[in-house]
Amino acid sequence: MTDRYLTTTQGERKRDESFVEKEYVVVDGVDISGGWNKMYEPREITDYDLTYLDKLTDIDGAESMGWCYQCAQCIPACPVDTVGGDYGPRKLFRKLQTGMDIFNHHDLWLCTSCQNCVRVCPKEVDMVKIMPAARAVAVLDGNNVPPELVEMFQNTAEYGNPMGQSPRKRPKWARSAGVEVRILPKNPAPVEVLWFVGDYYAYHARGVDAAQAMARVFTKLGVDFGILGADEKCDGDSQRLCGEPGLYEELAEHNIEQFGKYEYEKIVVSGPHAYNAIKNEYPKVNGGETFPVEHYTQFMSARLDTLKPLLTGSFEKKVTFHDPCYLGRHNGEYDAPRALLEAVPGLNFIEMYRCKQQGYCCGGGGGGMWLDGFAAEHQMERLSENRVKEAIEVGAEVLAICCPYEVSRFEDAVKSTDNDGKLEVLDIVEILDRCME
Repeated sequence: MTDRYLTTTQGERKRDESFVEKEYVVVDGVDISGGWNKMYEPREITDYDLTYLDKLTDIDGAESMGWCYQCAQCIPACPVDTVGGDYGPRKLFRKLQTGMDIFNHHDLWLCTSCQNCVRVCPKEVDMVKIMPAARAVAVLDGNNVPPELVEMFQNTAEYGNPMGQSPRKRPKWARSAGVEVRILPKNPAPVEVLWFVGDYYAYHARGVDAAQAMARVFTKLGVDFGILGADEKCDGDSQRLCGEPGLYEELAEHNIEQFGKYEYEKIVVSGPHAYNAIKNEYPKVNGGETFPVEHYTQFMSARLDTLKPLLTGSFEKKVTFHDPCYLGRHNGEYDAPRALLEAVPGLNFIEMYRCKQQGYCCGGGGGGMWLDGFAAEHQMERLSENRVKEAIEVGAEVLAICCPYEVSRFEDAVKSTDNDGKLEVLDIVEILDRCME
């Protein structure tokens, strides 16, 4: 290899630019003829354009993107990369190194804030903080914001919910629940539970089914509960994660004001995103004061002694369960939903391969609920479709969920994967309600 390097009198090896590639070379008994010689040429990429990496890491909350040392543990953990999104913190870091303007790129909106990459990252690169911070810059600049998201922001600002429905219609579902549902603004007496119903339970057709089931289960459990009715607004979690912190704070301040009007022992929420917002984010708006909030599965699983005797019907089906990211990884609750399912007579519970801490994302978090069409343009399949295929593969007849977003997401995925009639999607509270009847 003297054709490639020169050794100085000081013992340093210097590249000889006049080297040639030999047709036949053997080094220490190893044939490295031909193209193998090129392996001795340095190939490091040294011409970096760090403009947008520096711009990103200069934002409050996004500093940790600069901590990535490209171990790539995040890539197999990223649900977006799994479905062909060419994604994950390590890949984003590399793109930023080579000059990608993330503020004007579709990658800005694909992260679902599932936290699975954070779970495995040895350097604590935190996409759950990085992406909302970067999105807030894009929203403020008015550039590269998907039309679906703009519509969601406008609806929420005008009507207090992403669907653009009238606030007066919010408690309409209660009229046909079959039990009395107290609306606190009309009857402000103290209650055991202030139930934060949520947008999908209030307005979406399948969400209404679950809301009515919840009211019946609460009633049969003997729970004294009330709802805010038209005075409830969106919890704001999606808006915050999508880069609209100002709109989120308006929603949080409004709901906090409503909470302060009534006497109750607990706030019980229908969805993991409302649970996360009220538990972890609202105190930051409320001077650090926390709220006694529980997800409905936590509230009901703590009352199994009362609940089990009420489950007089049998549910003879193979059931699997999808862990919501914002109940599981974000807040560490894996046992409560499973305790409820295991209490159901006749139910045959089957875990999916990706469950609990390693659970797969449905695609609705981080604002993904409002970016389904946009995401489909940049992925080979929807995350919800990938999850439905897994449920089918383990032999489930029912996919149980406990997040209001997921019934509609998974029912659509059942149809789009040609599994209609093979898999039923039910909220856990719907299963409980069926067995009580």
